[in-house]
Amino acid sequence: MLIKKRHRACIGLFVILFLLIPVHTMAYTAGKVVDFFTKKPVTGAFITVNQYGVLTGENGSFTVNTELNKLAVRAPGYRRDEQIIRAPLNSLSHVIKLIPFTPKGLYLSFYGIGDRGLRGSAINLIQETELNTLVIDVKGDKGMIPYKSSIPLAAEVGAQRITTVREMADLMGSLKEKGIYTIARIVVFKDNPLALARPDWAVKTQNGEIWRDRENLSWVDPFNKEVWDYNINIAIEAAKYGFDEIQFDYIRFPDALGLRFSTPNTEENRVKAITGFLMEARRRLIPHNVYLSADIFGYVCWNRNDTDIGQRLEDLAPHLDYICPMLYPSGFQYGIPGYRNPVANAYEIIYLSLKRAQERTGLPSYRFRPWLQAFRDYAFDRRYFNDKEILGEVKAAEGFGSHGWMLWNPRNNYSSIPR
Repeated sequence: MLIKKRHRACIGLFVILFLLIPVHTMAYTAGKVVDFFTKKPVTGAFITVNQYGVLTGENGSFTVNTELNKLAVRAPGYRRDEQIIRAPLNSLSHVIKLIPFTPKGLYLSFYGIGDRGLRGSAINLIQETELNTLVIDVKGDKGMIPYKSSIPLAAEVGAQRITTVREMADLMGSLKEKGIYTIARIVVFKDNPLALARPDWAVKTQNGEIWRDRENLSWVDPFNKEVWDYNINIAIEAAKYGFDEIQFDYIRFPDALGLRFSTPNTEENRVKAITGFLMEARRRLIPHNVYLSADIFGYVCWNRNDTDIGQRLEDLAPHLDYICPMLYPSGFQYGIPGYRNPVANAYEIIYLSLKRAQERTGLPSYRFRPWLQAFRDYAFDRRYFNDKEILGEVKAAEGFGSHGWMLWNPRNNYSSIPR
């Protein structure tokens, strides 16, 4: 009798404890991600819940433990999305339909995004042509942030001495209304204001002085975790403003010899620093459901080492949604095998570089999105890259199957691009 009473008491206690367990610990949401048009499952879509994420399986299905009524979703090759969960939890009926999207973009600099004429011209081109994307300097080549940042260090180091965009939220809202895909370009380790304000973070010469590049600009040490943190905070702020994608540029070591860093300057250490930064950025950007990309030297597609700057293709690929090689024919100083005059063989430079990068990484073609030359040649015969040349570059990128392309003109002058 005593044993039976104890047994009933244990059962009663278990029921009470079960009822006291918060509902969200037992709740889950299951569903499927499919292509909006074909209805085919999307494998490897990233489902974001709070600080974490899961990938869809081969049939596009997912299961997440959640107490939320909203899921954020993205997959390379598609527009990102947020799905409101209206059905009861523990349901298998949630189908998320992602819309395929191919960015075709123009670059606007720190000054270009704030100049009504340049910005207006770029937007008009987007409305009149197949263009649909703007790559905008959020931290430009001189380390300046165009809008009033909430990051204290930005003001402390002088990155806010000039602001070219008065109301960033209003501008982003306007671009979204027009359906423009927005990419936040962040120049990472070339940062003159930060290096001068924090000399202990700067790249040094052998005699301990702050090093300057050919533009007389200083860089910060890629090994420094506080530098990482500053740039990732800028990326998070851009994501909160509504940018669809974060694109890191100058995610590399300086291409100069005899410099001093806080850690021995070996290839292994350089690669660990660059990939480590990308890993940390990706981790911290998870809650914001943004794509992550990085600009790389064109020759990185060909070189088996890290090109002495920390960019080794196979090590970069796992941490990025999109790889963006800068395939400007003028930048291929030595040509490529079989083609010694790059500006006369722009199609081959672009197509073969992308093909070599794909062979090395095993990634599908839509994981690459190249930068294309929309400026006058400076290295060979000084030819202009106008509509004919640009169309040839675009044909090469699209022939490869890349996830769109981006046109680079440092002066933001796109008057000669095809209409």
